[in-house]
Amino acid sequence: MTKIAIIKTGGKQYKVQEGQDFKFEKLEGEIGDEIKFETLLTGSADGAELNIGKPSLGEKVSGKIIENGRADKITVVKYKNKTRYKKTVGHRQPFTKVQITSIA
Repeated sequence: MTKIAIIKTGGKQYKVQEGQDFKFEKLEGEIGDEIKFETLLTGSADGAELNIGKPSLGEKVSGKIIENGRADKITVVKYKNKTRYKKTVGHRQPFTKVQITSIA
């Protein structure tokens, strides 16, 4: 029976399972650090068990930081017609790769 959980970090919600690797927005910590996430819902994959937080269950999901890095560059172009205005900007979003180690 695999456990699933819905966690909240960086203003977003993610559905996670034990052993999965996820890329989240930049989190504080170094490689190898243990990190805990605010848990909104936990349950089993077959739906037999379900715990819903109102609004959260606390920090029941923990993970280990695997990597800190930056995503591929995207190019943002601003252009206004007939005014000789064109601006190009590049952006690389920082991320933290985390392996989910346990769901309580």
